[in-house]
Amino acid sequence: MAYPDLAMIIDGERVSGGGRRTHLVVNPATGATLAELPLADAADLDRALETAQRGFRRWRDSTPHERAAVLQGAARLMLERQEDLARIATMEQGKPLAEARIEVLMNVGLFNFYAGEVFRLYGRTLVRPAGLRSTVTKEPVGPVAAFAPWNFPLGNPGRKLGAPIAAGCSVILKAAEEAPASALGVLQCLLDAGLPSEVAQAVFGVPDEVSRHLLGSPIIRKLSFTGSTVVGKHLAKLAADDCKRTTMELGGHGPVLVFDDVDVDQVLATMAPAKYRNAGQVCVSPTRFIVQEDVFERFRDGFVERAGKIVVGDGLDAETQMGPMANPRRPDAMERLIGDATRKGATLHTGGERIGNRGFFYKPSVLSEIPLDAEIMNEEPFGPIALINPFADEDAMIAEANRLPYGLAAYAWTSDAKRQRRIARAIESGMIGINTNMIGGADAPFGGVKWSGHGSEDGPEGVEACLVTKAVHEG
Repeated sequence: MAYPDLAMIIDGERVSGGGRRTHLVVNPATGATLAELPLADAADLDRALETAQRGFRRWRDSTPHERAAVLQGAARLMLERQEDLARIATMEQGKPLAEARIEVLMNVGLFNFYAGEVFRLYGRTLVRPAGLRSTVTKEPVGPVAAFAPWNFPLGNPGRKLGAPIAAGCSVILKAAEEAPASALGVLQCLLDAGLPSEVAQAVFGVPDEVSRHLLGSPIIRKLSFTGSTVVGKHLAKLAADDCKRTTMELGGHGPVLVFDDVDVDQVLATMAPAKYRNAGQVCVSPTRFIVQEDVFERFRDGFVERAGKIVVGDGLDAETQMGPMANPRRPDAMERLIGDATRKGATLHTGGERIGNRGFFYKPSVLSEIPLDAEIMNEEPFGPIALINPFADEDAMIAEANRLPYGLAAYAWTSDAKRQRRIARAIESGMIGINTNMIGGADAPFGGVKWSGHGSEDGPEGVEACLVTKAVHEG
């Protein structure tokens, strides 16, 4: 299929041309240019803000039935357009087509869940003496500025659009310039399902320019951001200048505790594919494997064997299990981090190099016995690299899991029920998977603690994050 023409969507109008600056969208499997993306200027952003203000006035008074109809209709359209959406995502981001199809289904499930949740935005009446009445209500926070990264080009925009729309907010979406057509496809499903054109818009541009312009406006009442901790901290400071509400899903460095009472092959069969999903470009990717000494060598060797068998190639090829990295910055980062680790004494067992001379392919890699002062043990690699270190006992393993300031996702494998409860309590993380790598779902909150952010997306919590509480007392 052909890659679509690109434009911003402001008040339902496709906006392009006009001498605007452009960004080249590149296929990461080939390095070839797919299209030129128009970037917003100040006038475009002002128009988007004015439109969002009008959209909020209209949508905050919509009924639950109207909101549900739009969300359910968009879910049906995404299901009908699944193959086209998935192929676009693979062309511009690189992930295998099978993973992109799943991403569409994630949005379908989330939108259908939110369609039900709009009927459960409850308040309450407080007990008061006769003649007095006190109520607590939930109201939409207002226009939302939502920033989505490139690693899940369909799922991230779905999260950013679904919750505000369910809550009765308007939203300006700035998705990643590397993967714009996927985000536009999700928004178009909402518009085609009957969402008023002024309620949701998509703009693109120089990130710092767009963020400063939108967050500098009093029209915006909430920031929703998914991305790196460094950028998140910067945006949080901009939002604080106007006391805007924030939901921040930031970086991680996922620890995986593997105890000596497990079936090692079962753990490997689950966690090795999870590590290399989306070429490791996943915020909840299992990364630091903290393995008890008695099973360390067997686990390490099994991981190396599985990494070496992964089929790397163009995501549109049916045989591909891992696609390219999303942009040329990522292979460069892998080489820097692996080089630093090996210079400091880590052992590289497999990978550690690029594949071919087209696109941004990188071999699935495994490092072991990495010194804790290596950059890769402290900086999120966001790539196809597993870090495997031996530890003596439970206390040491928990200490290592909690050593970093990140706390997004963590995993643990043990057959000891009491230990499972201890781990669940001791690990500092917003999400923990015990004997599973499944830590998300439409009905489950998704978010982190510490430097991994605050607030949640998905689940009832995702809608709650777009609401404010009002107490009314009548005499």
